[in-house]
Parts: sequence; structure tokens; C-alpha cells
Amino acid sequence: MTFLTIGHRGVMGVEPENTLRSFVRAERAGMDAIALGVQLSKDGVLVVLHDAEVDRTTDGTGAVADLTLAELRELDAGQGERVPVFEEVLDAVRVPLQVSVRDRAAAAALAELVVRRDAVARVEVASFRDAVLAEAARLVPGARTVLHSDLAGDEAEDVVDRALAAGAQSLALNLRRLTLETVGSAHRAGLRVTGWTVNSLEHLRLARALELDGAATDFPEIRSTGRFTA
Repeated sequence: MTFLTIGHRGVMGVEPENTLRSFVRAERAGMDAIALGVQLSKDGVLVVLHDAEVDRTTDGTGAVADLTLAELRELDAGQGERVPVFEEVLDAVRVPLQVSVRDRAAAAALAELVVRRDAVARVEVASFRDAVLAEAARLVPGARTVLHSDLAGDEAEDVVDRALAAGAQSLALNLRRLTLETVGSAHRAGLRVTGWTVNSLEHLRLARALELDGAATDFPEIRSTGRFTA
């Protein structure tokens, strides 16, 4: 079985996360896919940022939703990189993209863009919210969706049922809280299961012991180390 290696926000362990520089390096390193998050700017543009605020990853402050694209473009996202819009990522790399969205508004904007750019085959829509995935599937027939879960509290008990109810094809789960029982249940239901975040040989061994289909990583070297077969 081939192990899928997903670049986490590009390769954020060695490059500024969620920047074109990070995405291009992830592709050059041979990542099978890239995971990133998108949000809407104040003026409705789909930008690539993980946090709800820009404080951690740029030299600016404030909520993404309160800043226009022009204001976001003025920020340094690390090593002189600028906050990219999602369409730039589509143009910069060719690997499949796993795009995480927080709400229905972002999901609708992503759906419109994916259809317009004929990128349905390249883009998986991911979210921690079941309703967001269901909305994405409604807006883009044939879209592949991924349910994220931290597996906190009682989530581990119903995560497979939630994914199936939302029409998801895959689960992306917290490796440190994941059990072989959950993976087995997901596989029996026909779901692909990936873990996050795999950044060491110990994590890779755990991923293999759990019989995962793949994992997200911050580091390019994990790709060559992690291409094991079972």
C-alpha cells in the first residue's frame, strides 16, 4: 500500500507556512499533496492563512476578516513572502490540494473558484465542521471532502458516522489521539484515513502501526523516509 505524504501548509518546518515559497518547495520535495487553509478577506477574497488573526504568521495584527486584500498584501508573511490568494496557489503548483475551510461563506467562495477554474479533480475540501463539508458537496457535485477531527472528548466514538453523514471520503485525524480501532472502523466504512502531524521517525512508526493511508508533515525529508509500503 502506498503511503500518501501531505505537505502541511507547504513544508512549514523549513519555510514560512502557507506561502508560495513553502508550497513550491513542498512540490519540489515530492509531496503527494499539500494541505492549506483559506479564509475570506474583508473584501471577499479567498486568502491562504491558517489562524483567524494575522499576528502569529505575519508582522501585522488583527483579524483576517477585518483586513482587505490590499492590507493583507502589505504584511510580511516570513522571509519577505506575502499572503497569497488561493488562485495563486493553483497556478504555482500542480500537486493535489487539501483545502481547509472554517465556514460556509468560505466554502461557497472556494466552490465557485474550483468550478470556474475546472479544478475539482485537484482540490479536496476539508473542515472540522460537518455542515461545511455537506455544503461544499452540494455546491460542487463530485467534490471530494475530508473531515478533520482532533478526536477530543467523545469525537473518537462518532467520527466515522459523522464523516459518512457529511458525505466525506476521508478522515484527517490527530495522530496522538488516534487508535487502531478507529482506523479499522473507518477503513471498513470505505474511508481513507490520514494523520497529523508526522514530524519524526517515531511518528512514522506510529503511523505505520496504525495502518494509516498517509500523513501530513512539516518537513520535506519525511517524504523520502515515509514512502514505505505494506
